[in-house]
Order: sequence, then structure tokens, then C-alpha cells
Amino acid sequence: MVGKLLSLEWKSFTRSASFGKSLGLKIFMIFIAVYFAVMFLFMGIGLYPILEKMYPAEDPLFKLNEYILAWLAFELIFRFFMQSLPVVQIKPLLLQNIKKHKVINFVLLKSLFSFYNILPVLIYVPFAVVVAVKSNHSVISMIAWACSVLFFSFSVNYFNFLIKKKFAEDLKSFLPAIIFILALAGLEYFNVFPVSEKFGIFLNYVLEMPYLAVLPLILVVMFFVWVRNTLKKKFYLDTGLKTKQREVKSQDFEWLKRFGDVATFLQLDMKLIWRNKRPKTTVYLSFFFLLYGLLFFTNSVYEGMPVMFVFAGIFITGIFMINFGQFVPSWDASYYQMIMSQNIPMRKYLASKAALISFSIIILSILSTPYVYFGWNILLIIFVCALYNLGVNVPLLMFTGSFNKKRIDLEKSPFMNYQGTGAAQWLVAIPLLAVPLGIFYLFYKVFSFNIGLLAIGVLGIIGIVLRNYLMDRITIQYKKNKYAMIHGYKQTGD
Repeated sequence: MVGKLLSLEWKSFTRSASFGKSLGLKIFMIFIAVYFAVMFLFMGIGLYPILEKMYPAEDPLFKLNEYILAWLAFELIFRFFMQSLPVVQIKPLLLQNIKKHKVINFVLLKSLFSFYNILPVLIYVPFAVVVAVKSNHSVISMIAWACSVLFFSFSVNYFNFLIKKKFAEDLKSFLPAIIFILALAGLEYFNVFPVSEKFGIFLNYVLEMPYLAVLPLILVVMFFVWVRNTLKKKFYLDTGLKTKQREVKSQDFEWLKRFGDVATFLQLDMKLIWRNKRPKTTVYLSFFFLLYGLLFFTNSVYEGMPVMFVFAGIFITGIFMINFGQFVPSWDASYYQMIMSQNIPMRKYLASKAALISFSIIILSILSTPYVYFGWNILLIIFVCALYNLGVNVPLLMFTGSFNKKRIDLEKSPFMNYQGTGAAQWLVAIPLLAVPLGIFYLFYKVFSFNIGLLAIGVLGIIGIVLRNYLMDRITIQYKKNKYAMIHGYKQTGD
């Protein structure tokens, strides 16, 4: 049965409508995967001598054990934002004579062979081999240690599965996991309880008593059973219908009528965001990433690197612009053909999109004002970056949107979801982030910090002054690609 399911997966992959179109992207991703695999392998081999040099008075293995929990926390965050859930097309299988538990077990076991689970193997196993050769730890102890940390990593894999399912269903159900993780981090940060140290002590005990490696294995099994039971409850054809049996609350956004000609389009965009999972999650994430500046503004490492503060300013004030704007007009893919067949001025349609994105930049800039606590120069950076986003990055994203030809399913989660992603989304990141950083750094090095900010601020003002001219040129580009975009949005293959 497993072989049959693997065969179906391969046929689904090779017979996809987008297989040939995105083959180049898949080859590129394979090269990236090989690159990271080699880097992680070298890291696993070289980690022991590095720790030995950094901590000459301590056992490198014991020292590493103290940081394993922090690494697992980072791994969970990385998996949450990058790892896609392993899925199969289960609806056709539900009509076949295949037991539910076999399909569910296949999905969960398949996740163990993902690239994100191979990377820990490439670190822990070579490291364990090096330690067994260069230290007094026995081979049995190192096997038990390697199995333990790998089992913990696999537990993170299934825990990530749970929280992403909960997050996709209801944002509020995700809060307990957030509170639990923040509580552990708080206990560690304020030295109330040394969580990392205690976790490291357990791994030290595994070296002395290898049979303790069965405890992480039990943890993996527990998470496996938990996820399996969660999936089994939803493994029915009418599950999707059941979840939609709820009271629908209408929201007309009447207050938007004061914005004149673009009011109707703004109301439609707000309804789209309010009623659909993927754009609504984009809004939630925009507010969440307001805290992103704390990684830079509180870290002494970046005190002499103001270019990183500019990066934070562009990112904080433009996170909605980036996540939402890069998929304009793919959000309207389901009815874009209808829009284009109506007597709707393209210029007004695009102006409404630009207005919505610009409004988000202003709101996020206002919400970022508490960062003045770290200095008036930080607040100045944020406002100058917002100015650059308004004048330069908004027209840039609107222009690249004319090359978007892939539809988006509004009810799918945005995490590790490449639906709607094309070459334009990958290439736009260069001018979107790299150009303002490069301009600031050049003027900062040649002149001063204030001149660097002035340079990107002036570019933003110029873009705002030329907004009408730029939008006219962008409108011409959309009209030029009108029929190619309509044809692309008709394609339903992922």
C-alpha cells in the first residue's frame, strides 16, 4: 500500500499542470538544498574542534548540550515559517477501499523524510562520530546521544504539524503554544529557572545511561499519536462542510466611502481580507512582525551597523506591503476575468490597490512609534523608511504585479505556500530591500548617517510627487498584459 501511495505522489508531481512551467524553479531549489546539505555536513564535522577551541576548559559535548534546547526552539520557528505540511490528495482516496489509518500513517511517516529532518541528521551524526573518535565517550553513548537529539528534532517536526494546523483553523487556538514557549523563554532569560541547563543535564545523563534515549523516542510516539488522532477526526469528505456551518457576520466598511472614486474597490479589498483565510493571516502577521525591530534595536551587535536598522525600518513598515502587495492582482484571480469585462477603469482599480498598501504603511509606521524608546534616531529611521516604501516600493510592487499570472486560493494558509509565486516575486526582493540598503550604505560611508537617511527619504518624496505619472505608466503595462494574466488565472494547477 505504501508503494502504491508513493506511486500516486510521483504521478501527481510529474503530471501537474505547472510541472513543466516551474521545472526551472524546482531545479534551482534542488541546488539550494544540496548547498545547505553540504554546509550542514561540514558544520557537523567541524563543530567539535570549534567548541574545543572556544571552551578549552570544558567538554565540547557537554557545552553543546546546553545549547540544544535553544537550537530546537530556533528549529521550531524555522519549520513554522518554512516547512509545508506533508499532504496527499486525500479526497479521491476516501472513495477507495483504503483504510484511513494507512493514509494518515503514510502522511506522517512521509514528513520524517523531508529535507528539514535530513539537515539535523547531517549535523548530529557527523558530530557524534567525531566525538566518538576524539574523546573518551564510548560508541554506545554517542549512538544513544545522537538518537536522543534526533528524536527531539522529530518531535519538533510533529509539534510544528500541530501548531500549524491549529493556526490555520483558528488563530486564537495558537495562543496557548505561544504562551508556553514565551514562558519557557522568560524563565531562561530572567534566570528564574535554567531550562537549557536542565535540558543539557538530561543529555549528559543519556551519555552515562544510554537506555534513557528511549524517553525522547516515547515523546516522538506521543506526538505522532496526537497528530494522527487530530487528523483522523477530520478525515471525512464532509469535514469542510461542517467547518463552514457558522454564523456569517457581514461587514460593509461604509466608512471607506469617503475616499471618493476608489472607495468601491477599497471596500471589495477589505471584504476580501476580512472573509478569507490567507489575506486575513497576512494582516495578523503584519502586526506580529512589528516586534521584529526588537531583534535589531536591542542587540548591541548592530550598534555600529545602522544599515541593519534601515533594513528593520523597511521591513517593519512594509511587511503588509511585501506580503500583500507582491500578489496584486492575484488576490482577485477568481474573478479577474469578470473585472476586466466590466466598464471599470484600470487606473482606478490599481489606484485602490496602491491606496490600500499605502494606508497599511502609514498605520504600521504609527504603531512603530514606541520604538522611540531606543532613541529618536530609531524613530527617524522608521519614518524615513516608511517614506521610501510609499514613494518607491509601492509603485515597484504595483509594476511587478503586471507580471503575475498565477492564481491564489484565498482559503489556504500562507505558510510555505508557493501558490501564486512566480519569478517576479523572487526578483522583486532585490530592488525592494537591497536597493535602499545599498543607497543608504553608500551615502553613509561617503558622507554621514544623516545624509544616508536623507538620500532614501528624498527618493521617497520624489516617488510620491511622481505617483500619478508612475501609475499611468503602470496602467499601460497592465493593459498590455491583460489577456496573458486572464489566461494564467484560468489555470488551476498548483
